[in-house]
Amino acid sequence: MQKVELLLPAGNLEKLRYAVKYGADAVYLGVVDFSLRAMRKGEIITLENLKSAIELAHSLGAKAYLTLNIFAFNSDIRHLEECMEIIKDANPDAVLVSDFGILRLLKKYMPDVELHISTQTNILNYECVRFWQDMGAKRVVLARELSIPEIAEIKRQVPDMEIECFVHGSQCVSFSGRCLLSDYFTNGERKANSGNCSQPCRWSYKLVESTRPGQYYEINQDDRGSHILSPKDLCLVKHLKEMIDVGVDSFKVEGRTKSLYYVSAVAKTYRAAIDAIMSNPNEDMEKYFTELKKVGNRGYTTGFALGENPADSYSYDISKGLAGADFLFEFHGKKKYSEVDFSSNSSDNLYFVKIKNKVLLNDEVEIITPSEQFVAKVLDILDEKGQNLDAANTNAEVYLKLDKEPQDYEVALARTIGVKENVY
Repeated sequence: MQKVELLLPAGNLEKLRYAVKYGADAVYLGVVDFSLRAMRKGEIITLENLKSAIELAHSLGAKAYLTLNIFAFNSDIRHLEECMEIIKDANPDAVLVSDFGILRLLKKYMPDVELHISTQTNILNYECVRFWQDMGAKRVVLARELSIPEIAEIKRQVPDMEIECFVHGSQCVSFSGRCLLSDYFTNGERKANSGNCSQPCRWSYKLVESTRPGQYYEINQDDRGSHILSPKDLCLVKHLKEMIDVGVDSFKVEGRTKSLYYVSAVAKTYRAAIDAIMSNPNEDMEKYFTELKKVGNRGYTTGFALGENPADSYSYDISKGLAGADFLFEFHGKKKYSEVDFSSNSSDNLYFVKIKNKVLLNDEVEIITPSEQFVAKVLDILDEKGQNLDAANTNAEVYLKLDKEPQDYEVALARTIGVKENVY
């Protein structure tokens, strides 16, 4: 069975590190001006730190692909041309593009760089793939609207072209993401294809008839309006073997704006699923699907992968992703009691953590690391002065003592146990 790449989003430097630690073979990242995701949190990737971000990925044993996949206006082209030497010096393993003008600049300034063609170009057939091959591309990201048999035919017709497919994450209501709703509803301030989509497909709507102004008509079962445009999230973990068998080279996860927990947990699950298939092609994927319920989602669908997009692929009653498990805290360090000047003479380890959701003394939590997954009990909670607490509230930074300790604590995360019922 062929080796397949697991490709995760790197929305900032911290997420990049966690994505690779939790199992990604490669990451895709973008700088604000030329990417389809405008990041606002964390140590975002900019032209100034792009080189160090790529070097970080390389130091961890992963590849780094730069996304220059906006549809560029004249001003974008001029700005990009001014930045080409910085990008060239950063030395990405490949550059992802959708715009012919940007493609031409890359050929001019970086003729040897590996080219990947974005899903934004709506690649649906093998002749289109051959076209991009003739243009010098090594890889294409196929449109989400293709079924697995259609992907198989493309690979048969163009076997020497790498095929990348989305297997997990949010989906756009528009054909391969080419949508103007955000531009329209924000008077041009939030342009979807310039990296700043306001996601109006997730908004709640009611109908009003033009001759009856002010009279709103319900189009759903509750008083929150209807999310008639909002697709469920893609999840193809149960169909990875089929996709490997038809020749998909890279499994792509959506989510550069998603949380650190999302990136880590999804990477861990797909890494484990892929490795399991490689050792046992008949591996039951149900347990991996259950794991993916623990991260934020709008309900899962297989989209077009098994044929026509089914009617239940849309989340009619909710737009915000809900998680089957709550992200509780992330680990920021480890010290002995004596090293933090506390009165206790105990030599036990204390973990300095950032609380994401409230944690109570004696709570049992699930700890995950790249190589571990186990339940631990919170034995002590202490503030920065060493005072014992009964609870740690959201956003607090506290010391915790656990009855079982993670080996790889530097990238360990904690969440609630199991999957909450009736999330969807």
